[in-house]
Amino acid sequence: MEALAKPEATTRPNVGKDELKKWYRLAHMSRLIDEQASKFIRQSKGWSYLAMCGGHEGIQLALGLSFRPNIDFLFPYYRDQLTCLVAGISVYEIMLNGLSRRDDVAGGGRHMSNHFAKPSIQIENVSSCVSNHTLHAVGVARAIKYYKTEGIAFASFGDASSSEGYVYEALNGASREMLPVIFVIQNNHYGISVPSEEQTANRIVSDNYRGLKNLGIFNCDGRNFFDCRRAMDDALAYIRAGKGPALVHADCVRINSHSNSDRHELYRSKEELEEMHRLDPLSNFRSFLIEERIFTEKEILDLESANAEEVDDAAARAEEAPTPDPETALHFVTPDPIDVEETPTPAGEPTEKILQAINRTLHEEFTLNPNTFMWGQDVASKDKGGVFNATKGLQQEFGRGRVFNAPIAEDFIVGTANGMSRFNDDIRVVIEAAQFADYVWPAMEQIVETSHEYYRSNGQNCPNITIRLASGGYIGGGLYHSQNVEGIMANLPGVRVVVPSFADDACGLLRTAIRSRGITFFLEPKFLYNQIFAQSPKTGSDHFVPFGKARIRREGSDVTVVTYGTPVHWSLRAANKLAEKGISVEVIDVRSIVPLDMTTIRQSIQKTNRVLVVTENQATGGFSGEIAARITQECFEFLDAPVRRCCSADAPIPFSRILEAAVLVNEEKIMHDIEALIRY
Repeated sequence: MEALAKPEATTRPNVGKDELKKWYRLAHMSRLIDEQASKFIRQSKGWSYLAMCGGHEGIQLALGLSFRPNIDFLFPYYRDQLTCLVAGISVYEIMLNGLSRRDDVAGGGRHMSNHFAKPSIQIENVSSCVSNHTLHAVGVARAIKYYKTEGIAFASFGDASSSEGYVYEALNGASREMLPVIFVIQNNHYGISVPSEEQTANRIVSDNYRGLKNLGIFNCDGRNFFDCRRAMDDALAYIRAGKGPALVHADCVRINSHSNSDRHELYRSKEELEEMHRLDPLSNFRSFLIEERIFTEKEILDLESANAEEVDDAAARAEEAPTPDPETALHFVTPDPIDVEETPTPAGEPTEKILQAINRTLHEEFTLNPNTFMWGQDVASKDKGGVFNATKGLQQEFGRGRVFNAPIAEDFIVGTANGMSRFNDDIRVVIEAAQFADYVWPAMEQIVETSHEYYRSNGQNCPNITIRLASGGYIGGGLYHSQNVEGIMANLPGVRVVVPSFADDACGLLRTAIRSRGITFFLEPKFLYNQIFAQSPKTGSDHFVPFGKARIRREGSDVTVVTYGTPVHWSLRAANKLAEKGISVEVIDVRSIVPLDMTTIRQSIQKTNRVLVVTENQATGGFSGEIAARITQECFEFLDAPVRRCCSADAPIPFSRILEAAVLVNEEKIMHDIEALIRY
């Protein structure tokens, strides 16, 4: 590693003695907390993950001082202990986090140690996926700008994680929208054991982003308390002048190993480690305060002694604090949805198609709640509204502040939705996370992150997001335009997954999703968008369909078909044809995959004693396997034949219509399997 010069600390701005005392007290306190955490690790009492902040004190102090509780939003990273101590998390609260106690303000023991948060004052809960909170900061900064409040979003992270693509997406998006967000890179020149020259071409990582318009870049010596404060003040002035977002790059040193599970002597030389201690910001700051006769040695020792007493007391109290109750382990997995009863569909001729129902419902919900927003790719381009025109007219009616296009960056779309949801619980975000469901995979990092936000924060953060995705085949779309994703999404605890097959259900489920707290995947079988056979009578603006409630589309007595989406229609056609052969088929449209209505399924199987699960999703790893397993577990005594599945083949959906038909489930395949069940 390149040798670093000892920081100059002999010149300082006009900082009073009381302020300097505060600076040293907090920085020294953080060192003592790290020492106490190390003791707890050796005693096997807690803090199983510890990333010390030694060497980062200059920038972390300046960042923490810049944050205003309940005005700004702070997204720290796992090394930001001093940042959070300065920003408003007490020593005792840090101890509770490290020991995973019930009253930990970050997450009540649900999240890793050294992941500091205090949502009550807007120090935000972030995950272990490094730097992904940069997108959340951009999202909440978007809300700050839209609602014209004075807040600023801060996102802090390390140099190595700035190599992640979503960091560029965050910086690019914030620069394009000129948002009030400050990104802070704490560059200690290592990503665990990987040196910076193996991470990026520029040793000063901020140089990677100099081409971004509107981005103010402010570099500082991260070992120098005064230079860090200068850089943060310059960044704040830039933001407040309305020039755009800011990036502060702090050149730091990492005195200790990356974490308690890392041994840095395996990849750092003895000379380098000695150099790190020579450049220690805290010891150099201490020397400066004494050499400049700002404080005497005794005054410093008295302060340090008082700090030690406070840390010892907080540690002792935290040890005695209650641990989490195992009975609460399943609390805050998924927020309760809006409590609604299913509204009957009006009588009359089916006149509204699924696409029309979706568009109308969006207009109605955006009219009802002015805190509803939408963005995605192609959702608001003049007279076009999405690839399929499902969002047509929304921007014209509700304005560019609420309905707008996003870059082709799916992680950015989902991540900023997470962030904007943090601004106010009344906010509802509807996103087209990708043009086609198949393109959603770049967003999976943020989808996974957002799925456990509510749980990880102990119910304090609740992303209220409806994720619309056009899914499925039968359109001759081929790869990236025809796949099904529900089996993968359903595997994420904390989300709901719904799939309508008729227009009235599309309206009712979408309305319930938007009004509900939490995350709902609203999967739209695009083949059905404009199909006449998927039409329904037009419903009213008060039409709801509750989650977890299946619908019997056709009653029967010989066999039950459990299905959803496009195969509902193939199953109904198969049932009608089999009726001519004397076979009575009951068709259940589950509509809601997560949660699943096992009550309706069980009642039907008790009557028919045979069941066929039909999905467009493939069999291996698809959701049909979950349905079949639940049926076997809960309905085994009612079955006169094994549970059978009729699914699309375990293959990508090909482009050729001939090949596509051979892969996808269809009416003939369903008939064949029903007849096989009857013969069993």
